[in-house]
Amino acid sequence: MTNQKTAPADPGIAPFIRAALGRKALDVVALNVQGLTSIADSFIICHGRSNRQVTAIGEHIRRELKKAGIKPLSVEGMKDGHWILLDYGHIILHVFYEPVRSFYDLEGLWTDAKRIDIREFLPATTTPQ
Repeated sequence: MTNQKTAPADPGIAPFIRAALGRKALDVVALNVQGLTSIADSFIICHGRSNRQVTAIGEHIRRELKKAGIKPLSVEGMKDGHWILLDYGHIILHVFYEPVRSFYDLEGLWTDAKRIDIREFLPATTTPQ
């Protein structure tokens, strides 16, 4: 993954990334899949360390985006907490339980996709006193 191409972040992806980060999703990766598939423009992939955390992340994303007036076309896997798929049409979020993410390796499957730089959406770190 070190040779991964990068793409600038589309401002429209901001609420999706912020929603994922709001419940401490781990290793958030955004991929620009435009031109590689017709199902979406971007994938956001993240994981949690337990089924409960995965479900909490998925529910938080759906709730936060609903507050912003953004509703999913479909949601799958919320009950089991292994792999939640939130389909918003142009953006699809994948929230995995950590071992399931490693097994399916979506980032490896989509190696031709450019990574979207999400640093501007990360919370600012404070200096400890």
